[in-house]
Amino acid sequence: MYIIAIGWAYVILMVVATSSSVIKGLGIFLFLGVVPLLLFIYIADAPQRRLRRARKTADQRKTADPLSDQ
Repeated sequence: MYIIAIGWAYVILMVVATSSSVIKGLGIFLFLGVVPLLLFIYIADAPQRRLRRARKTADQRKTADPLSDQ
């Protein structure tokens, strides 16, 4: 997952480096670099977040009533 994000960031940084003005470069970096990367990482990390949440609730159930499994 992260190799795709790193590759996209590299491509966008190369596009920004060749842009004709600083404002245009910042716009490209923000709207074609940062926003899509954050969205991609958020969507790609969804299964991991779901597993962490499930583990957390399972651990809370265990610690809330230690005699429930006997």
